[in-house]
Order: sequence, then C-alpha cells, then structure tokens
Amino acid sequence: MNRRVVVTGMGVCSPLGHTIEDFSRALFAGRSAVHLLECRAGEGSLTVPAATVSLRPEDHFSKLELTTLDRFSQMALLAAREAMAGFSPEGLRERMGVYVGSGMGGAGHIEGIYQDLFLKGARRVRPVSVVNIMNNAAAAHLAIRYGLLGANATFSNACASSANGIGEALRAIRHGYLDAALAGGTEALLVYGAVHAWHALGVLAKPAPEVAASCRPFSADRSGLVLGEGAAMLLLEAEDAALRRGAPILGELVGYGVSCDASHLTKPDAAGQVRAMKQALADAGLAPGDIGHINAHATATLAGDVVETAAIREVFGQAAPPVSATKAMHGHLLGAAGALECVAAILALREQRLPPTINLDLPDPLCDLDYVPGACREARFDYALSNSFAFGGSNASLILGRR
Repeated sequence: MNRRVVVTGMGVCSPLGHTIEDFSRALFAGRSAVHLLECRAGEGSLTVPAATVSLRPEDHFSKLELTTLDRFSQMALLAAREAMAGFSPEGLRERMGVYVGSGMGGAGHIEGIYQDLFLKGARRVRPVSVVNIMNNAAAAHLAIRYGLLGANATFSNACASSANGIGEALRAIRHGYLDAALAGGTEALLVYGAVHAWHALGVLAKPAPEVAASCRPFSADRSGLVLGEGAAMLLLEAEDAALRRGAPILGELVGYGVSCDASHLTKPDAAGQVRAMKQALADAGLAPGDIGHINAHATATLAGDVVETAAIREVFGQAAPPVSATKAMHGHLLGAAGALECVAAILALREQRLPPTINLDLPDPLCDLDYVPGACREARFDYALSNSFAFGGSNASLILGRR
C-alpha cells in the first residue's frame, strides 16, 4: 500500500499569532516577534532576546484542567483545536493516531518543582507533577481530548522532533497502519534554568540595538539563535478518505528523509544534511529541480548557517531554489520548529509567496544562496522543502506539494 497523504487542517499557537490567519499575515509581512525576556528564579535573573506566546491559560482551560496541563500541553491543545475544527473522528478513532515532537517536555513544571524544593523549602511536590513533566503528556492529552485510539507516539530528537513526528505519521498513513493522524510539535522551555543552560552553551544571540533584529540568519554579523516557544499541529489524512468526506485539502505531504551525522553532539555535518534531503527527494519521486522553495533550518549560528548552505549547494547545485529563514521572525521553537516551519512551507505553496529572511542586511560571503532578503516575494512553484537539523546529529527533511 502506498497511499497519498494530504493536509486537511492546520493550527498554531505561536509568537506570530494564535491562528493560521494571524501567523500567515505576520509571516509574509516579515514581522519579528523577538523581544527581551527576563527569566527569574529567586534572586537570580537572566535577560535574553526571545520570542514568546501571549497566552492566558485561564481563558482556555478550567482550574481542574490546568492541574495536569504544563504550558507545552496547553499550547498543543490550542493548536490542535484549530487543526481539528470541522473534523469529527467518529468512526475513525481506532485508525487515527497522534504524533507529537517535543524536545524538553514539561520544562516549566520541572522548574517549578526545583524552585519549590530549593528556594521555598517545600517538603513535597504536587502528586500530579510526573504527568505534567513527561514528554508524552501533550500527545496523551490530544488523544484523550479527541478520543483517538490509534498509535500515540512522542519524538524527542531536539530540533528535529516535530519533523520526525510529521514524517512518521506520513509513513503510517501511507502504508496503511492508520487512515489519519494529528501530527506536530510543542515546546515551552523559556524558564530560568533552561535558558541559563542554553546561554552557557554559548549559542544564544546577543541583543541587537533593535532587539527585534537579534536573530540574523545567513548574515555576516549573526551572533546566534533566539529561543522561542509555541506549537503547531497538522491534520493528516489518506487522500481517498479526505476526498470522500469533501475535506478542504491544504497541501500534500509527499516526501520525508531522515539521517544521523553520528559524528558530534552539537557540530552540524553537511553530509548528514545532504543524505536527509536526498532521501526526501527520492521518497517523493522528485528531482532537485522540482523544488521551488526551501524553508531552511537556519538558526543563525556561526557554523550552522554555513554548513546548511553547503549542504543545499551539494544537493541543488547552482540552480538552488530560493531559501527562507523564518526563525528570524518567530524564534527557534526547538522541538516544535519543524512543525511550525512545515506550516510556513504549506502557506507559501498556497499563497505562491516566499516568506522573507528578515534582518539580512550584511550578507555572509560564505552563505551565497538566494535567501529572499527583506520582503516576501511572489513565485510560482509546486513543491517546497522544509529542513530540521538537530543537536545530536538528527536530520529530517519534509517535502510538501501544492494542491
């Protein structure tokens, strides 16, 4: 069995907006959500550029619900609500699964436990702490909310987590294990301890004079990545089932490639990225020239942007398509990055417009592709590639098709 898999719903809870419409408007307008965030714990504080989600949990969930909902689960449920709007899984529950990526799970709840124990002198923590923290909590909540009885899987491969989730959902539907899936990612790690850990690694961007411009992918003066948070979810269905119910088809998921560098925990390897992109092309049955747009991983680290540029050059040659680096606007959502950028690629296909790479005023000579600098651009293309390359050497590439 080798069924076609289509996207029939999308939802986001992102720094650029809480709906697909708001996210799309900000994405193509080149609006940055980056601002200065102060993280505090006791007498300690750390201020960094970050992209946050404006969210009042009490506006969406009851007090009882919130006892078991860490922020990363809250955002997954909100994104899924939009993706599932108008869709009933009735009659499909045993053939519909949930595939979610998250790099750090309930980081906020872990932070709260440590503060209670070590700063406030608490003798015990809440009995529901484990179910808030566990990485599969968001996927479990989604299954419970919609009564989905099929496979329930959580992927924790750092920045490739949600791209892995979407790709594995594609395989499950394509090969007949499922008929539909809710797939995506969620991440909420902007707490004192986690941000301090990233700061210690030396990869975070320095605040720019204009803070919104702190993330500068492919720029000669880039200084590192900007952390973000949020969630994005896609409703995936076998094409025949979607057509039978008259579903709106937003795009098609046509290719998925994965690889591992197996060389270094933090240093990217072009060869591994090349393998992932080539696998995705082979899986889709496409040639490099068929791809009209790439949403790059492009975190704005000194090494990462150069390595990804070299990998794209090796796969696509001198005829490489235009490349967008949307993290300059919404920050790096880590485990949720692949899902949010998959949504961005689908929107680009539907709009026939390329999202801009903002803040690219001083091009790096070592990064010599067309990065759509400054403003969005109209284009005619049928396929887009979205890259997610992670610490640990995990690489994932997704190819989306226009419908």
